[in-house]
Amino acid sequence: MPFWQELTLLLAIALVLAIGIKALFLQAFYIPSGSMNETLVFNDRILVQKVSYWGTAAPQRGDIVVFEDPGGWLDRAQAPQPRTVFAKTLEFFGLYPTGGHLVKRVIGVGGDTVKCCDKQGRVSVNGTPLRERDYLAPGERPSLITFEQEVPDGFLWVMGDNRSNSADSRVHLGDPGGGFVPETNVVGKVFSVVWPLDHAKMIGRPETFEAVASP
Repeated sequence: MPFWQELTLLLAIALVLAIGIKALFLQAFYIPSGSMNETLVFNDRILVQKVSYWGTAAPQRGDIVVFEDPGGWLDRAQAPQPRTVFAKTLEFFGLYPTGGHLVKRVIGVGGDTVKCCDKQGRVSVNGTPLRERDYLAPGERPSLITFEQEVPDGFLWVMGDNRSNSADSRVHLGDPGGGFVPETNVVGKVFSVVWPLDHAKMIGRPETFEAVASP
């Protein structure tokens, strides 16, 4: 087989594998805003893995998830767009870091009661106050918006880590969906920041959520 044919075949195989990985295992995304500071900052490139939510598994409290707009949360005109021919080619194959999605932290899952604020100004889940200083942006209060909501089965209550600059479930309480995110809208769980290198890190679930009991 001539060299150019071998090269074409190898490139085709590589693309098929890459598309399969994107569809089933991993996907890259931009961080388009400061709503998750300082955990994730503007223009971070993150990797989202989908394996954790295969089958009957569902997002857990404390996970940072990427999800499709439940309806009216996102200004599509602000979504990052590929500019170069190479980037547009990657986008065509589904390999370009994607805009047009949202990223937030799961605070409550189906059946949970989420509330803010108690006498100490804390967010609580099923009556258990969260110790959030490990992930909230410096100087941020748990919430300037008061709420008490029971999360419907199959839905999530999500909030940004930069609470005063996050249009999350609290802001959309009056929307038709009540501020809840359907689990079916979740693309996957954020597990690492891969770029820029000085902000590269693994993302885990904060310990405070381990103390929350199911209702």
